Amino acid sequence: MAKRKGRRTTRKKRNDSSSFLTEIKRMIIAAVLVVLCFILLLYAYNYFCSPDSDKGNERVKKEKVTAEMDAALEDRGKETISPSDTKTFRIPAGLELPRLTVNRQEQIIKHEGYTVSYNSNYCIANWVAYELTSQEAKSSKNERYNKFVPDPMVEGATAYNEDYTRTGFDRGHMAPAGDMKWSAKAMRESFYFSNICPQKPGLNRGIWEQLEEQCRLWAKDNGSLLIVAGPVITENMRRMGKDRIGVPQFFYKVLCYRKGKTYEGIGFLFENRDYGDTKLESMAVPIDSVEKVTGIDFFPALPDSEENKMEATIDWSSWSF
Repeated sequence: MAKRKGRRTTRKKRNDSSSFLTEIKRMIIAAVLVVLCFILLLYAYNYFCSPDSDKGNERVKKEKVTAEMDAALEDRGKETISPSDTKTFRIPAGLELPRLTVNRQEQIIKHEGYTVSYNSNYCIANWVAYELTSQEAKSSKNERYNKFVPDPMVEGATAYNEDYTRTGFDRGHMAPAGDMKWSAKAMRESFYFSNICPQKPGLNRGIWEQLEEQCRLWAKDNGSLLIVAGPVITENMRRMGKDRIGVPQFFYKVLCYRKGKTYEGIGFLFENRDYGDTKLESMAVPIDSVEKVTGIDFFPALPDSEENKMEATIDWSSWSF
């Protein structure tokens, strides 16, 4: 009888030990499941709720971007100011378009609010050109869009949001979103990466932004302003991101408006850095100087006699800062 009792006790201990191990295993499995659920919830939040949710998408295919933009633009006819409302002072069409004078890769893309000469070798523009009218400059019809996406019309390499992540550079507009409030479509297209370049925050949010605001004032005062902006492309540009985006050392902007029967022009050159309290007018140069640096012929549609005179000097009386 004593032996049977001992066997029962041993079996009971074994059963208790087995039950204890089983319970531990269950607790471990439950803990692992809880952790996995938490990770999935974090991923879902970053994907759907992050202000820059494109980062979670990795490579957004152009077909998907095109479909999304087409869907978003279904009501564009209701949101866009008609040509009769916006073009109160029409300069001849195409006058704002520059021409490259050097051998450089380019794809000309026409959007609602601007035309871009896109360089897929560096995934940035050679130039971005557009006309800004007085009515467009005054418009506040559409809010800032704030979603950067690849340009669906680009052929070849393009930038993505992740190329800018933790680089210390802003996604700087060449044609500013503030000039595109007159059209919902133009506003959205201003956030295409074909219109974006890596800019130091001190430049993008400083003197570059001041010039954008000044351009709107000049457009309001003169009825219409032709604007060309872009990076100074050089072969020794540094690269950043997985897609090796070119990081310019300099940026330019050239402007022109019609004054009576003639045209007035002015240019600006900036290093890609913070300018602090530097006065905007101190950065102005003749357009000829910008042409020499960039290898671009600005406003070639003008008669040579008018173009040469306008680009050689600055008539300061025509530009109030």
